[in-house]
Formats: sequence, structure tokens, C-alpha cells
Amino acid sequence: MNSTATTTDLVIAGKAKEAPLYHRVARRLEEYARLARFDRPIGIWLLLWPALWALWVAGAGRPDQKVLIVFALGVVAMRAAGCVINDFADRDIDPHVKRTRERPLAARRVSPIEALALFAVLGAAALWLVTRLNPFTVKLAVIGAALTVSYPFVKRVFPLPQLYLGISFGGWSVPMAFAAQRDSLPRIAWVLYIAAVIWAVVYDTIYAMVDREDDITIGIRSSAILFADMDRLLIGALQAMMLLALVLAGRDMRFGGWYYAGLVTAGMLFLHQQWLIRAREPAACLRAFLNNNYVGMAIFIGVLLQYVYRR
Repeated sequence: MNSTATTTDLVIAGKAKEAPLYHRVARRLEEYARLARFDRPIGIWLLLWPALWALWVAGAGRPDQKVLIVFALGVVAMRAAGCVINDFADRDIDPHVKRTRERPLAARRVSPIEALALFAVLGAAALWLVTRLNPFTVKLAVIGAALTVSYPFVKRVFPLPQLYLGISFGGWSVPMAFAAQRDSLPRIAWVLYIAAVIWAVVYDTIYAMVDREDDITIGIRSSAILFADMDRLLIGALQAMMLLALVLAGRDMRFGGWYYAGLVTAGMLFLHQQWLIRAREPAACLRAFLNNNYVGMAIFIGVLLQYVYRR
């Protein structure tokens, strides 16, 4: 009798009783957080490190506190917005890729309308943040936003989408940082921007190696596919080019030992990544991709210590 009553209590008009409202709201927010990749902060760090390099250089070691906070929050908001619009564009492709098939849109746990609404909220937050800065930075932010939103669609036709990612998303915070701090774009801003773009090609090519077999099957373009069996060699060449750009930046700024120690550390990490991807095994390639967080950190620490101990 008690068992039957309990079952009856849980059934209303032939359906199980709905979970409490707070539980349902929490579940939706959890799905939105996954869609925005808040559960995987590696992307935030990979975008934030070049912004920090540029802010410290543009501010001569003393970046404006307000600018620093706006950029940190802006990177979080724009990275999340970029992930949402990317998943919206790939919602019919991701179910066919092993690594992405459980993403909220791919698994149909979040609707396209919900995704667009979330993108609008995140985009509005990023826009509000950038309007706290000077007009020059706002103009650059508009260009950067247009490039970022176009990336998921350009990558379908452009044979080297990782390059477009670097140009549009991976490095655009560098000229914006100089605009915010100096209201100008000196030569050093573009040298650092080039280094950040090359670095984005490096780490996103390694990331694309994880999905190469699936991407070939479904016809997705990537630098990992374009580079084919020359992938490790070309990644190594790009890693060397990035370090060379940073050496040129250091010479222009008359940096010394602390800065170059950071670059040497980054070079050693690149060698470790080459060792990880030697067999092109997906799990090892993913570890190599994640290792780039330490590359950005090493370079930033070198810049930071250079200003702290500069004579």
C-alpha cells in the first residue's frame, strides 16, 4: 500500500513529477556554462597571456588597473561568446566528431535559440566592458568582434582556419591593449601581435591534430590536414618564428636576462610539445596543446620580472 501510494504521488497525469524549480534552473545554467566552456578555462588563458604581455609592455610595467580589469573580464566574455557562436555554427557537425559530440548543442541539450540568446548576453557584456575604455580601443574592439563572429563560418571555406583564428581571436587583444594604454599603435604592438598570431596557429594546429581523422571523414578543413605528414616540421618552424618575433621585440625594448630566460623556458616547452606529438597520438597531442598555457605564462613572467628588476 505504501509502495503504491509513493509511486502514485510521483506520477501526475502519467508523467513523473518535475524536479524543483531551483534544480531545473541550476541544470540549465550548468549547460550554458558548458556551452560557453567555463568548465575548460584553457582557452581563457591562451587568449589572456598575449593581452597581459601587451598590457605590461604598453604600460611600461605598470598597466592601468582599470584597463587590466576590463581586459581580463573582456577576454573571459569574448572567449565564451566565441565558443557559443562556434558551437552554433557547428551544431550539425559536432555530433560526428568523437571529442565534440557531447557538447550541449551537439547533444541537443541546449536549443539553437538558447545559444543565440546566450551569445547576445555575452556579447553585450563584452561591449559594455570595452565602452569603459577610450574611443580608439572601442573601434578596434568592433573590428575584433566582427572577425571573431565570422571565424566559425570562414573556417568552412578557408584552408588554413587556424591562421584566421590567430588573426581574429588569438592576438587581437594585443593592438587593443596598446590602444587602451597609449592611444596609439607603435611598431612593437604589431611585432607582439605577429608573435601572438603565430602562437595561435601553433597551438590550434596541435589541437586540430586531435580530431584529424574525424575531420578528414566529414570534410572539415584544418591546418593539421593541410600540413599532412609535414605537420611536426611546420609546427616546429612556426614555434621558431614566434620565438624570433619575441626576440626582435625584446631587442626593440632593450630587454635583458629575465625576459630572455622566459623565452628560453618557452623554447624548452616547445621542444617538449614536439616530443609529445612525435607519434601524432590524439591524447598526447591534447596534452601538447594544454602545455601551451605554460608557454604563455613563461613569457609573461619574463616580461614581468624584466620590469620588476630593470635597472
